[in-house]
Amino acid sequence: MKALVLENFGEKYTLSDIKKPSIEKGEVLVKIKASGINPLDLKIKEGQAAHAQVSLPAIPGIDLAGIVEAVGEGVANFKIGDEVYGMTGGVGGVQGSLAEYAAVDADLLALKPKNLSFKEAAALPLIFITAWEGLIDRANVNAGHNVLIQGGAGGVGHIASQIAIAKGANVFAAVSPAHIELIKKYGATPIDYTISTPDDYILEHTNGEGFDIIYDTVGGAALDNSFKAAKQYKGHVISILGWGNHSLAPLSFRGATYSGVFTLYPLISGKNRKEHGQILKEATQLVEAGKVIPIVDAKNYTFETIEEAYNAITNGTAKGKVVITIE
Repeated sequence: MKALVLENFGEKYTLSDIKKPSIEKGEVLVKIKASGINPLDLKIKEGQAAHAQVSLPAIPGIDLAGIVEAVGEGVANFKIGDEVYGMTGGVGGVQGSLAEYAAVDADLLALKPKNLSFKEAAALPLIFITAWEGLIDRANVNAGHNVLIQGGAGGVGHIASQIAIAKGANVFAAVSPAHIELIKKYGATPIDYTISTPDDYILEHTNGEGFDIIYDTVGGAALDNSFKAAKQYKGHVISILGWGNHSLAPLSFRGATYSGVFTLYPLISGKNRKEHGQILKEATQLVEAGKVIPIVDAKNYTFETIEEAYNAITNGTAKGKVVITIE
Protein backbone atom coordinates (compact mmCIF):
# COMPACT_ATOMS: atom_id res chain seq x y z
CA MET A 1 0.00 0.00 0.00
CA LYS A 2 0.97 3.63 -0.29
CA ALA A 3 1.53 5.68 2.84
CA LEU A 4 3.04 8.97 3.93
CA VAL A 5 5.99 8.33 6.23
CA LEU A 6 7.61 10.85 8.56
CA GLU A 7 11.31 9.97 8.57
CA ASN A 8 12.60 13.02 10.46
CA PHE A 9 10.87 15.72 12.46
CA GLY A 10 10.64 19.02 10.65
CA GLU A 11 10.97 17.46 7.19
CA LYS A 12 8.44 16.65 4.48
CA TYR A 13 6.71 13.31 4.40
CA THR A 14 7.95 10.55 2.13
CA LEU A 15 5.34 8.85 -0.07
CA SER A 16 6.30 5.18 0.23
CA ASP A 17 5.16 1.74 -0.86
CA ILE A 18 4.97 -0.47 2.23
CA LYS A 19 3.39 -3.77 3.21
CA LYS A 20 -0.35 -3.74 3.86
CA PRO A 21 -0.93 -4.41 7.58
CA SER A 22 -2.36 -7.71 8.78
CA ILE A 23 -5.02 -7.78 11.47
CA GLU A 24 -4.90 -9.40 14.87
CA LYS A 25 -7.61 -10.44 17.32
CA GLY A 26 -10.02 -7.60 18.01
CA GLU A 27 -8.99 -5.61 14.92
CA VAL A 28 -10.48 -4.79 11.55
CA LEU A 29 -8.69 -3.89 8.34
CA VAL A 30 -9.96 -0.54 7.09
CA LYS A 31 -9.54 0.70 3.54
CA ILE A 32 -9.06 4.38 4.31
CA LYS A 33 -11.02 6.85 2.21
CA ALA A 34 -10.19 10.04 4.10
CA SER A 35 -7.80 11.23 6.82
CA GLY A 36 -8.68 14.23 8.98
CA ILE A 37 -5.98 16.73 9.90
CA ASN A 38 -5.84 18.24 13.38
CA PRO A 39 -3.51 20.95 14.74
CA LEU A 40 -1.77 18.18 16.69
CA ASP A 41 -0.67 16.59 13.40
CA LEU A 42 1.27 19.73 12.54
CA LYS A 43 2.96 19.75 15.95
CA ILE A 44 3.87 16.08 15.62
CA LYS A 45 5.44 16.70 12.22
CA GLU A 46 7.62 19.45 13.68
CA GLY A 47 8.64 17.40 16.72
CA GLN A 48 6.71 19.68 19.08
CA ALA A 49 4.38 17.10 20.63
CA ALA A 50 6.33 14.93 23.03
CA HIS A 51 3.09 14.00 24.82
CA ALA A 52 1.94 12.19 21.65
CA GLN A 53 4.82 9.69 22.07
CA VAL A 54 5.64 9.37 18.36
CA SER A 55 8.72 7.34 17.40
CA LEU A 56 10.20 7.67 13.93
CA PRO A 57 9.76 6.53 11.26
CA ALA A 58 6.01 6.90 11.65
CA ILE A 59 2.83 7.04 9.60
CA PRO A 60 0.90 10.05 11.01
CA GLY A 61 -2.79 10.78 10.91
CA ILE A 62 -5.16 10.58 13.88
CA ASP A 63 -8.65 10.47 12.32
CA LEU A 64 -9.99 8.29 9.53
CA ALA A 65 -13.10 7.27 7.66
CA GLY A 66 -13.21 4.21 5.46
CA ILE A 67 -14.61 0.78 4.65
CA VAL A 68 -14.08 -2.45 6.57
CA GLU A 69 -12.23 -4.89 4.31
CA ALA A 70 -11.50 -7.70 6.79
CA VAL A 71 -12.63 -8.62 10.30
CA GLY A 72 -10.40 -10.19 12.94
CA GLU A 73 -11.20 -12.84 15.51
CA GLY A 74 -13.52 -11.71 18.26
CA VAL A 75 -15.01 -8.74 16.39
CA ALA A 76 -18.79 -9.04 16.36
CA ASN A 77 -19.98 -5.47 15.83
CA PHE A 78 -18.54 -4.86 12.35
CA LYS A 79 -18.68 -6.74 9.07
CA ILE A 80 -16.97 -6.46 5.69
CA GLY A 81 -18.33 -3.49 3.78
CA ASP A 82 -19.28 -1.41 6.80
CA GLU A 83 -18.52 2.29 6.50
CA VAL A 84 -16.74 3.36 9.69
CA TYR A 85 -14.88 6.24 11.27
CA GLY A 86 -12.72 6.81 14.29
CA MET A 87 -9.74 8.35 16.04
CA THR A 88 -7.47 5.41 15.47
CA GLY A 89 -3.73 6.13 15.42
CA GLY A 90 -0.86 8.43 14.61
CA VAL A 91 0.31 8.56 18.25
CA GLY A 92 1.78 6.16 20.78
CA GLY A 93 3.33 3.94 18.13
CA VAL A 94 0.00 3.15 16.48
CA GLN A 95 -0.07 3.45 12.68
CA GLY A 96 -1.91 6.55 11.54
CA SER A 97 -4.41 7.23 8.80
CA LEU A 98 -2.19 8.75 6.09
CA ALA A 99 -2.14 5.41 4.34
CA GLU A 100 -4.38 3.34 2.09
CA TYR A 101 -5.06 0.77 4.82
CA ALA A 102 -4.86 0.45 8.61
CA ALA A 103 -5.34 -2.39 11.06
CA VAL A 104 -7.59 -0.77 13.65
CA ASP A 105 -8.71 -1.75 17.14
CA ALA A 106 -12.44 -2.27 16.60
CA ASP A 107 -13.19 -0.64 19.97
CA LEU A 108 -12.11 2.71 18.52
CA LEU A 109 -14.59 2.65 15.64
CA ALA A 110 -18.25 3.39 15.02
CA LEU A 111 -20.47 3.22 11.97
CA LYS A 112 -20.15 6.39 9.91
CA PRO A 113 -23.18 8.70 9.87
CA LYS A 114 -25.18 7.92 6.75
CA ASN A 115 -25.67 11.59 5.94
CA LEU A 116 -21.94 12.41 5.89
CA SER A 117 -19.41 11.75 3.14
CA PHE A 118 -16.16 10.00 4.04
CA LYS A 119 -14.45 13.38 3.89
CA GLU A 120 -16.92 14.95 6.32
CA ALA A 121 -16.82 11.97 8.67
CA ALA A 122 -13.01 11.97 8.83
CA ALA A 123 -13.14 15.55 10.15
CA LEU A 124 -15.14 14.57 13.22
CA PRO A 125 -13.64 11.93 15.57
CA LEU A 126 -10.99 13.79 17.60
CA ILE A 127 -12.95 17.02 17.90
CA PHE A 128 -16.22 15.30 18.81
CA ILE A 129 -14.61 12.96 21.34
CA THR A 130 -12.75 15.88 22.92
CA ALA A 131 -15.90 18.00 23.12
CA TRP A 132 -17.95 15.11 24.54
CA GLU A 133 -15.39 14.12 27.17
CA GLY A 134 -15.37 17.68 28.47
CA LEU A 135 -19.05 18.55 28.39
CA ILE A 136 -20.64 15.17 29.11
CA ASP A 137 -18.08 13.03 30.93
CA ARG A 138 -16.58 15.80 33.07
CA ALA A 139 -19.36 18.38 33.43
CA ASN A 140 -22.58 16.41 32.76
CA VAL A 141 -24.10 19.26 30.77
CA ASN A 142 -27.90 19.35 30.91
CA ALA A 143 -30.89 21.47 30.06
CA GLY A 144 -30.88 24.82 31.79
CA HIS A 145 -27.11 25.05 32.26
CA ASN A 146 -25.50 28.30 31.18
CA VAL A 147 -22.49 27.16 29.15
CA LEU A 148 -19.66 29.32 27.86
CA ILE A 149 -17.43 27.93 25.09
CA GLN A 150 -14.09 29.71 24.76
CA GLY A 151 -13.14 29.49 21.08
CA GLY A 152 -16.67 28.56 20.09
CA ALA A 153 -16.03 28.53 16.35
CA GLY A 154 -12.83 26.45 16.41
CA GLY A 155 -12.49 22.74 15.70
CA VAL A 156 -13.47 21.47 19.15
CA GLY A 157 -15.42 24.62 19.96
CA HIS A 158 -17.97 24.48 17.14
CA ILE A 159 -18.75 20.86 17.99
CA ALA A 160 -18.93 21.58 21.73
CA SER A 161 -21.37 24.42 21.03
CA GLN A 162 -23.65 22.07 19.09
CA ILE A 163 -23.47 19.25 21.66
CA ALA A 164 -24.39 21.60 24.48
CA ILE A 165 -27.31 23.02 22.48
CA ALA A 166 -28.47 19.47 21.66
CA LYS A 167 -28.52 18.76 25.41
CA GLY A 168 -30.74 21.77 26.02
CA ALA A 169 -28.17 24.11 27.55
CA ASN A 170 -28.08 27.87 27.08
CA VAL A 171 -24.88 28.28 25.09
CA PHE A 172 -22.67 31.34 24.82
CA ALA A 173 -19.66 31.22 22.52
CA ALA A 174 -16.65 33.51 22.69
CA VAL A 175 -15.63 34.16 19.07
CA SER A 176 -14.11 36.76 16.80
CA PRO A 177 -16.43 39.11 14.90
CA ALA A 178 -15.99 37.00 11.74
CA HIS A 179 -17.74 34.03 13.35
CA ILE A 180 -20.67 35.74 15.02
CA GLU A 181 -23.21 34.77 12.35
CA LEU A 182 -22.04 31.14 12.35
CA ILE A 183 -22.64 30.86 16.09
CA LYS A 184 -26.08 32.39 15.74
CA LYS A 185 -26.99 29.69 13.19
CA TYR A 186 -26.27 27.03 15.79
CA GLY A 187 -28.60 28.73 18.25
CA ALA A 188 -25.84 29.99 20.53
CA THR A 189 -25.31 33.54 21.72
CA PRO A 190 -22.04 35.01 20.41
CA ILE A 191 -19.66 36.96 22.64
CA ASP A 192 -17.09 39.10 20.84
CA TYR A 193 -13.99 38.33 22.89
CA THR A 194 -12.08 41.18 21.23
CA ILE A 195 -14.17 43.78 23.06
CA SER A 196 -15.81 41.95 26.01
CA THR A 197 -14.19 41.27 29.38
CA PRO A 198 -15.28 38.52 31.80
CA ASP A 199 -16.99 41.17 33.93
CA ASP A 200 -18.92 42.33 30.85
CA TYR A 201 -20.29 38.95 29.77
CA ILE A 202 -20.89 37.66 33.31
CA LEU A 203 -23.09 40.68 34.00
CA GLU A 204 -24.85 40.67 30.64
CA HIS A 205 -25.58 36.96 30.30
CA THR A 206 -25.75 35.59 33.86
CA ASN A 207 -26.86 38.60 35.94
CA GLY A 208 -23.41 38.63 37.50
CA GLU A 209 -23.59 35.05 38.82
CA GLY A 210 -21.17 33.38 36.38
CA PHE A 211 -21.51 30.36 34.10
CA ASP A 212 -22.36 26.84 35.23
CA ILE A 213 -19.94 25.28 32.74
CA ILE A 214 -17.07 26.85 30.83
CA TYR A 215 -15.25 24.83 28.18
CA ASP A 216 -11.91 26.39 27.28
CA THR A 217 -10.49 25.28 23.92
CA VAL A 218 -7.97 28.13 23.63
CA GLY A 219 -5.74 28.12 26.73
CA GLY A 220 -3.62 31.04 27.91
CA ALA A 221 -5.59 34.18 28.73
CA ALA A 222 -8.86 32.49 27.77
CA LEU A 223 -8.35 29.93 30.54
CA ASP A 224 -7.56 32.68 33.04
CA ASN A 225 -10.76 34.45 31.99
CA SER A 226 -12.65 31.19 32.42
CA PHE A 227 -11.58 30.96 36.06
CA LYS A 228 -12.95 34.47 36.60
CA ALA A 229 -16.26 33.66 34.89
CA ALA A 230 -17.18 30.46 36.77
CA LYS A 231 -20.34 30.43 38.84
CA GLN A 232 -19.94 30.76 42.60
CA TYR A 233 -19.80 27.33 44.34
CA LYS A 234 -21.19 25.41 41.36
CA GLY A 235 -19.11 26.52 38.38
CA HIS A 236 -17.03 23.96 36.48
CA VAL A 237 -14.19 24.87 34.11
CA ILE A 238 -12.88 22.34 31.59
CA SER A 239 -9.83 22.90 29.38
CA ILE A 240 -8.03 21.03 26.62
CA LEU A 241 -5.03 23.38 26.97
CA GLY A 242 -4.51 23.54 30.69
CA TRP A 243 -0.74 23.69 30.73
CA GLY A 244 1.37 26.75 31.41
CA ASN A 245 1.35 28.97 34.49
CA HIS A 246 -2.10 29.94 35.74
CA SER A 247 -3.33 31.37 39.02
CA LEU A 248 -6.06 29.22 40.51
CA ALA A 249 -7.03 31.93 42.98
CA PRO A 250 -10.05 33.23 41.02
CA LEU A 251 -11.39 29.68 40.73
CA SER A 252 -10.72 28.91 44.38
CA PHE A 253 -12.42 32.07 45.62
CA ARG A 254 -15.53 30.99 43.73
CA GLY A 255 -15.44 27.49 45.18
CA ALA A 256 -15.56 26.26 41.58
CA THR A 257 -13.95 23.15 40.06
CA TYR A 258 -11.61 22.35 37.17
CA SER A 259 -11.14 19.35 34.87
CA GLY A 260 -8.62 18.66 32.13
CA VAL A 261 -9.22 16.63 28.99
CA PHE A 262 -6.48 14.47 27.43
CA THR A 263 -8.12 12.78 24.45
CA LEU A 264 -5.02 10.82 23.38
CA TYR A 265 -4.84 8.69 26.53
CA PRO A 266 -6.70 5.59 25.23
CA LEU A 267 -4.53 5.47 22.10
CA ILE A 268 -1.30 5.89 24.02
CA SER A 269 -2.15 3.62 26.95
CA GLY A 270 -4.40 1.06 25.29
CA LYS A 271 -6.94 1.62 28.09
CA ASN A 272 -10.59 2.72 27.83
CA ARG A 273 -10.62 2.51 24.04
CA LYS A 274 -14.16 1.17 24.00
CA GLU A 275 -15.33 4.48 25.45
CA HIS A 276 -14.15 6.27 22.30
CA GLY A 277 -16.18 3.93 20.12
CA GLN A 278 -19.21 4.51 22.33
CA ILE A 279 -18.80 8.29 22.11
CA LEU A 280 -18.69 8.08 18.32
CA LYS A 281 -21.94 6.11 18.36
CA GLU A 282 -23.43 9.12 20.12
CA ALA A 283 -21.88 11.33 17.45
CA THR A 284 -23.50 9.28 14.69
CA GLN A 285 -26.92 9.64 16.31
CA LEU A 286 -26.58 13.40 16.72
CA VAL A 287 -25.26 13.90 13.19
CA GLU A 288 -27.99 11.77 11.62
CA ALA A 289 -30.56 13.74 13.63
CA GLY A 290 -29.17 16.96 12.17
CA LYS A 291 -28.05 18.26 15.56
CA VAL A 292 -24.29 18.27 14.88
CA ILE A 293 -22.72 19.35 11.58
CA PRO A 294 -18.93 19.51 11.18
CA ILE A 295 -17.47 22.43 9.26
CA VAL A 296 -15.15 21.01 6.59
CA ASP A 297 -12.91 22.93 4.19
CA ALA A 298 -14.20 22.43 0.65
CA LYS A 299 -10.80 22.12 -1.03
CA ASN A 300 -9.72 18.62 -2.01
CA TYR A 301 -6.27 17.57 -0.78
CA THR A 302 -4.39 14.32 -1.48
CA PHE A 303 -1.12 12.64 -0.47
CA GLU A 304 0.63 14.71 -3.12
CA THR A 305 -0.72 18.04 -1.85
CA ILE A 306 -0.54 17.47 1.90
CA GLU A 307 2.00 20.27 2.34
CA GLU A 308 -0.56 22.66 0.85
CA ALA A 309 -3.11 21.34 3.32
CA TYR A 310 -0.80 21.97 6.27
CA ASN A 311 0.01 25.45 4.95
CA ALA A 312 -3.71 26.26 4.75
CA ILE A 313 -4.04 25.44 8.45
CA THR A 314 -0.87 27.30 9.44
CA ASN A 315 -1.79 30.40 7.40
CA GLY A 316 -5.38 30.44 8.61
CA THR A 317 -6.82 30.23 5.09
CA ALA A 318 -8.65 26.94 5.66
CA LYS A 319 -12.40 27.33 6.16
CA GLY A 320 -13.17 24.45 8.48
CA LYS A 321 -11.46 21.14 9.15
CA VAL A 322 -8.95 20.09 6.49
CA VAL A 323 -9.16 16.50 5.23
CA ILE A 324 -6.93 14.40 2.97
CA THR A 325 -8.83 12.33 0.42
CA ILE A 326 -7.23 8.94 -0.19
CA GLU A 327 -8.01 7.54 -3.63
